[in-house]
This record gives sequence, C-alpha cells and structure tokens, in this order.
Amino acid sequence: MQLRMTNQREMILRELKKSKGHLSADELYERVKKFMPRISLATVYRNLEILSDARMIRKLEISGRQKRYDSVLVDHDHIYCVECHRIENLELGTSDVKLPVGEAKGYTITGRRLEVTGLCPVCQKKITKSKKIK
Repeated sequence: MQLRMTNQREMILRELKKSKGHLSADELYERVKKFMPRISLATVYRNLEILSDARMIRKLEISGRQKRYDSVLVDHDHIYCVECHRIENLELGTSDVKLPVGEAKGYTITGRRLEVTGLCPVCQKKITKSKKIK
C-alpha cells in the first residue's frame, strides 16, 4: 500500500526531522501550527500513527511516559533522564540480537529495544549544586 503524502504529513515529518530530537505529539503540534494554523492536535496524533505504521518514523514508548517520535530509522537505542525526561540516542554497536540457546522461547527475534535510564549531565549539575546550597 502506497502512503499518500498529504501537506500535513509532509509538514509533520519535516518538523520532526528538523528537530533532531524526540518530540511528543504536543510539541510537534506547537511547531506545525505555526505554519498550518488550522491543523488540530487530533490530526497531528492521527498522522503520527499513520507515519509510524508506515515505518517512516519511530514511535518511542519509554517508561510509560508520553509517546515520543524519532525520525532516525537506523536501529539504535535511547537513554532517558529520569529527572527532566530528556531522551537522547544511544549507540551501543551491533543491532544483532543473540540470546543463549533456549532463551528465545521459540520466538524469531525481529528487533530489540533496550531502555537505559539515568541522570543527564545538566540534571546532575543541578542536583550537585542544590546539595551544596543546603
């Protein structure tokens, strides 16, 4: 099935790629409505799902938080700051999933998702600074 690229989808995709980040639907909506004032938040959500289903973008669901979207399609993992909720790409090398014999429980492995959490450098500095003040 060929996905028809509407003006709305093109604009959403362009803004996501331009951001070089992992934006939520709300953040994308705020950016897109500057160029398309009549677009609705529901339209942005619907088109993000369509673009994700078409594998033109990736949907990130990290720690049960608000979904984020990524325009980078090459296999990679992410690291998530538990304080400010920033998400960054994490390059861990090979994307080949190798499990010990019997650990795949009969599944054919088609991908993987590793969730890494921690404190980003900015939040570490804030926490260190606030401890010194007390």
